[in-house]
Amino acid sequence: MFPQFNGYMSTARPLSAPRTPDLSGFAREVADPSRSAMLVTLMDGRAWTVGELARQAGIARNTASGHVRRLVRAGLVTESRQGRHCYLTLAAPQVADAIEAIGLATGTLPPTRSLRGRRFDDELAAGRTCYRHLAGRLGVGLLDGAVARGLVTGDCALTDHGRAWCEAHAIDTAPSRRPLLRPCIDWTERRPHLAGALADRLAAAAFDRGWIVRGSHPRAVRFTPTGRSAIDA
Repeated sequence: MFPQFNGYMSTARPLSAPRTPDLSGFAREVADPSRSAMLVTLMDGRAWTVGELARQAGIARNTASGHVRRLVRAGLVTESRQGRHCYLTLAAPQVADAIEAIGLATGTLPPTRSLRGRRFDDELAAGRTCYRHLAGRLGVGLLDGAVARGLVTGDCALTDHGRAWCEAHAIDTAPSRRPLLRPCIDWTERRPHLAGALADRLAAAAFDRGWIVRGSHPRAVRFTPTGRSAIDA
């Protein structure tokens, strides 16, 4: 029976649904294996050309151009032109957070049968960039060491001792619109590593000073002897 009131058909309108983020659009873009491979490549925090992304995804450059246009329209990737070249980066740290969260939810790296693939897997698990900060066993170990030395609290807040250490190493501790430090669950270690503006600055300083270098995989990183001595000290 239709709803009635005093013998007349009710004219009450259903309440409108609250506005929510459009997750379906994001899901459509990351569902494609080629676009997914491109986004994961951009997780190293560097700028890549279309041709470079095409090689990483194992597809033709023309095909990659179409995928890149979709990612740009979706707001996941930003392009900037410099001369004849177009460079692509992730649009925001929040995009990197979402990709890392998906990796955490779906599991670790898929199994591979090639020696090269297994070497990449081992390198990524040992140490990698999670967008602009450090992850893997290297990143988790940094957080453990910082907590043990009283530089950071257990809930990832910078202590006075930690601030002094950063200042002694010329690492900026000024506030940012983003959290200075926050925990980020590592998708291979299943434990937190350090994220946030200060974690990004620490990683940038480590690269600039030769404390860490990149490995065979674009996202893989490892300590140099100089870096190991500096961190241990």
